[in-house]
Amino acid sequence: MHLRHLFYLLLTSLFFQSCISNKKLIYLQEGEGNTVSDSTSITALTKPYKVQVNDILYIDIKANDPGLVAIFNTTESENNNLGNNPGALYFNGYTIDIHGNIRIPILGEINVLGYTTDEIRKIVEKKLLEEYLKESANPFVTVKLSGLNYSVTGEVANPGQNVLFQERATILEALASAGDVTVTGNREDVLIIRQYPDGKKIHSVDLTKKSLLNSPYFYIQPNDQIYVKPLKQKSWGTGTTGFQTFTTIFSVVSVITSTVLLIQNL
Repeated sequence: MHLRHLFYLLLTSLFFQSCISNKKLIYLQEGEGNTVSDSTSITALTKPYKVQVNDILYIDIKANDPGLVAIFNTTESENNNLGNNPGALYFNGYTIDIHGNIRIPILGEINVLGYTTDEIRKIVEKKLLEEYLKESANPFVTVKLSGLNYSVTGEVANPGQNVLFQERATILEALASAGDVTVTGNREDVLIIRQYPDGKKIHSVDLTKKSLLNSPYFYIQPNDQIYVKPLKQKSWGTGTTGFQTFTTIFSVVSVITSTVLLIQNL
């Protein structure tokens, strides 16, 4: 009897360890030492992104006389196609080469590495007025990133490479575009592999804590690689819900019991 009780206790312990608790699935939870002081602290961390090698810029130049700046811009049909075909930006945009330069007709090579899009806009406007246009042309320059390119791998519904056409996006929005983290995904240790001028660095974020809002990694950057680790429950194969775990364990117990009874009857 003692061994039987020990066996049941062992199965019960396995049942509770195999289930994925609700606490591991909820985003942005409150907790001790896990608070957000105010909304301004979030804004303070959203520093403007500085472009890097292989980023693609969309640059549009307008003037009082459209004919003066026609050489800088793609045709109207190509511009309309950019929204329907994101890949067109690769051919029509300005890719930053390994030296940090972009090549613009007439203006030649311009170094933009480490500048924000607003700073690049001012650089292009200044170069236009110095080398090509007069003040009376009233040039109007728009500079944007060709989109937020990032990839998501691991425990998400739709892993792969994604592009978001907006100025900035949070890691929660990035994961939502990938179908969200699966039940067996580890929300407490999501890795972000981020490119810096001196190389790549790996950062870990906990999606279950509200303090994520104060993290410098709450907003993703172009070319981020997001990896969601699996929970141990996935490798155990006992199920993701209590019912699935109970069914699995019940099946195992049934097989063991049948085997023991069969051996005893021999």
